[in-house]
This record gives sequence, structure tokens and C-alpha cells, in this order.
Amino acid sequence: MALGPVMVDLKGTELDAVEREMLCHPLVGGVLLFTRNYASPEQLEALLAEIHALRSPRLLTAVDHEGGRVQRFRSGFTRLPAAAGFGRLYRQDPREGVRMAERAGWLMAVELRAVGVDFSFAPVLDLDRSLSEVIGDRAFAGEPEAVVQLARAYLQGMRHAGMAATGKHFPGHGGVRGDSHLELPVDDRPFDTIELEDLVPFERLAGELAGVMPAHVIYSQVDERPAGFSPWWIRRVLRERLGFQGVVFSDDLSMAGAAYAGGYGERARMALDAGCDMVLVCNNPQGAAETLDALAGFGDPASQMRLVRLHGRHPVDRHALHRSEEWRRTVARILDFEQAPAGDLAL
Repeated sequence: MALGPVMVDLKGTELDAVEREMLCHPLVGGVLLFTRNYASPEQLEALLAEIHALRSPRLLTAVDHEGGRVQRFRSGFTRLPAAAGFGRLYRQDPREGVRMAERAGWLMAVELRAVGVDFSFAPVLDLDRSLSEVIGDRAFAGEPEAVVQLARAYLQGMRHAGMAATGKHFPGHGGVRGDSHLELPVDDRPFDTIELEDLVPFERLAGELAGVMPAHVIYSQVDERPAGFSPWWIRRVLRERLGFQGVVFSDDLSMAGAAYAGGYGERARMALDAGCDMVLVCNNPQGAAETLDALAGFGDPASQMRLVRLHGRHPVDRHALHRSEEWRRTVARILDFEQAPAGDLAL
């Protein structure tokens, strides 16, 4: 059974019969995990093993686990710093900023791989313009070059741990005040400005990213449609101009910013027609059911080939990881970094 184009979520820490049936639906290709799905590393490992055993190729399993405000699993995992901290260190000492970003990317990824998660939706490539509260300290920096250097190091750490990287939110969410979870923001800057600033990290890292997630933002001087529903942004800019060959994920179609496209079936169809490979439908079971019904008969062999590349590599034994010197040393460095002002770190 091929991987379908829909990523869904779960209600709790165990699968029920309805969820098992849904995950075997041919249009489902992945599961996005939330804090409600987590009780302990042992429980999560068992849940993921059950999910992965349902199908072949196994379903993709993902989570938003950036660090700072956005870290779904806490107890039993290392507390990860927000990306902006690496940007502050980078401004003082670029080499150390890059080194710490690489270590954080590795630690985030290896701890998730040790329980069976395939990938985290990271890193954030948005620029911090001191406008967007929903982005804020999730961004590495406000300068494109700093974001490129830090994000490259972070995704290299992820790759070392066996995890593919997904950059978000294309072509940049940092230029608007609105939160696309709650509304549909509009960025009225011209394309030339976006290209010279916000697009730079996506362009420079296009060949290193396995996935990209567009923003639920309208760039009004470029296209009347939000980026995640826009063939102009996805096919013409991301695919053709930037040469990106990986997976394009929609942001969650349950967000207010996605209501532009209509009901859930219309949202999914518009996103896939625009060039997305996989759509996320979370926190709304009825919306997920409507999406699966609306996409009956849908298939895209090219998308399926791209999706299987997101499976995690290099299986990691959790107990062996916690005994390893690399993990112990990296945890100590990250905790020191989290607790100490950047200028006081002994690196």
C-alpha cells in the first residue's frame, strides 16, 4: 500500500479501533503527534511501534518539536532552547553559534528517533522582524545570512541523527502580525522585497531540505491565494525557480488561515492541486473524514516517491543513546546554554 496524501492525528496515548481503521485508509500517509499523545518515552515508543506495524511502507510519524515554546514532549526529553538563542550567540561568536545549533539539531532529532518518530517539522526559516508573535523566538534571527548558517548547521545535526529536515513557513511568515492559526494574515510587500530577504534561506537550503511547509499567508502583491494554495508560489517559485525537489506539506488545514479555500475537501483539493504532496488535517476528526471522502481516487506517484524519503534512518536504541558519551556531553552543553547568558558560556 502506497503512502497517501493525508496526515492525521490521534485522540490520546493509545490507538482505538476507529483510529486503527482510519490509519489503514489508503489515502492516509502519516500521523502528526501532539502533547496529548505522550505520557512517557516507553508509552510513546510502544504507540509508534504499533502505528508503524499497521502498513508497509510504514506510515510517516511526525511532531512539532522545535524547542522553546514548541516542544510537544517534555518530561523524559531534554528541554530544548528556542532558536533565537542561537541567533544571539551567533551575533557574539558566529562559530560557536553554528556549533550550538548543530548540537541542538542532533539532540532534538536523535531523541525523537530513539522512540521511533520519523521527523520533526523543523527548522523554522522565517526571519524575525519583531512583528509576528506566533514566530518570535522560533526564528533563528532577523538577518537572512544568519538564518542560513544556523539552519544549515541545525539540519546537519538532524541528518547526523538520521532525520530529514522540513523548512517552514515558505516563503516567510515573519513579515505579518497576524497568527494564521486564528486568522488569514496578509503580507503586502512586493515580490522583490520578499525575494531579497525572506526567500533567501529557502533558496540557499533548497537542495538540503527534504520537506518544505508553506505559510497560510496571502502575499497580496504576488497572488490572491495563500502560499499553501498557490501554484504560483509552490510550482513556479519553490519548484522551478528554487529547484526544490522534496516534499511540500500543507500547514494544518484546520487552522483559520486555511478557511479561505472552503470546506475541508475543498481545502485539501486546492492544496494538492497547487503542488502540495501531503495535507495536514488535525484537531478535527470530522474534517479528516471529510477530507478522505473528498479525495477518493486521488493518487500521485511522484508524491509517493518523495514521501518515502521522509522515513527516519539509522535506528537508535534509546537506552544505548542515554549511555553514550556524545548524548551526555551534548545534553550538558544544551542545558548550560539554556540556563546561562550567551556571553557567560564556557564553550
